[in-house]
Amino acid sequence: MTLRESGQTSVWSFITRIPAQPIEEAKQMTAKTAAQAEMVAGAASHDTMDWHAIDWRRVHQTVRRLQARIVKAIQEGRWGKVRALQHLLTHSFSAKTLAVRRVTENQGKRTPGVDRVIWETPAQKATAIGTLRQRGYRPQPLRRVYIAKSNGKLRGLGIPTMRDRAMQALYLLSLNPLAETLADPNSYGFRTHRAPADAIEQCFIVLAKKASPQWLLEGDIRACLDSTTEYPCRQLTR
Repeated sequence: MTLRESGQTSVWSFITRIPAQPIEEAKQMTAKTAAQAEMVAGAASHDTMDWHAIDWRRVHQTVRRLQARIVKAIQEGRWGKVRALQHLLTHSFSAKTLAVRRVTENQGKRTPGVDRVIWETPAQKATAIGTLRQRGYRPQPLRRVYIAKSNGKLRGLGIPTMRDRAMQALYLLSLNPLAETLADPNSYGFRTHRAPADAIEQCFIVLAKKASPQWLLEGDIRACLDSTTEYPCRQLTR
């Protein structure tokens, strides 16, 4: 099987998607000076901060630059630097702000956890930024709800609190560069900057040859999240 390097949709996207003209001073920052700059940016009280006045372009730029540095450190095998940059990213004002924005602007933004708290107003969102601290953090239990499936059965869902969701989004920002750099270049499920079109393209590359495989094996785990007793598989012809 001919494997396709899909770097343009994953690893290198952390580098190529950064704006073409980064701020030169920030480009030369060491981890220490960058952390100091983030502290200054977030030094004002989050309660009085104007959520709508946040420079989102600069926030995204800061996060993407740190992610690109993580990718570079991974490729160079400098794991101590990787951990230092991940710590810097997860403690930065920009990453915390981006994490809060993600959980307050998605489809589940009005679905509370066990604490029944949601972040709706700009003031609540600004205050939430200051709550994303690792020290003393303990996740709360999931709120269990059931939704109807097409076959009439119920599917159980565990809903975290808004704070737990934001913490997950925050640490995802530091783990994505690691996962995208080391993961299989030809896996496409739940991957950053990848779409079904990428998988279709790879299937065409592999199968559109005279010597291509004549059989495909599709596997599916029935009730994967609810049961581990049945593992049906079926064979399909091309």
